[in-house]
Amino acid sequence: MKRNVLIDLVAPFAAFTLAVVAVPAWAALQTVTLSVPGMTCAACPITVKKALSQVAGVSETVVNHDKREAVVTFDDAKTDVQALTQATANAGYPSEPRR
Repeated sequence: MKRNVLIDLVAPFAAFTLAVVAVPAWAALQTVTLSVPGMTCAACPITVKKALSQVAGVSETVVNHDKREAVVTFDDAKTDVQALTQATANAGYPSEPRR
């Protein structure tokens, strides 16, 4: 009986440990603010958001027409800033990271 209780207590921790180990240590969420000066109308942010959201690894995109910027959160193991700026350029809205 004690053995079964011990197994019941240890098994969930073993599964948790395996789940934690399975995630690459070098993968991390990054956030970048892109300047998108070509957004001149109220519909532009919709196109920019759609283009950025379709990039693999992007988890969140907030586009602000008034500031002419897009704040993008992404998994740096799946994409990078260059892919994000390429996506906006392909949609007709060249962008660059804000410093």
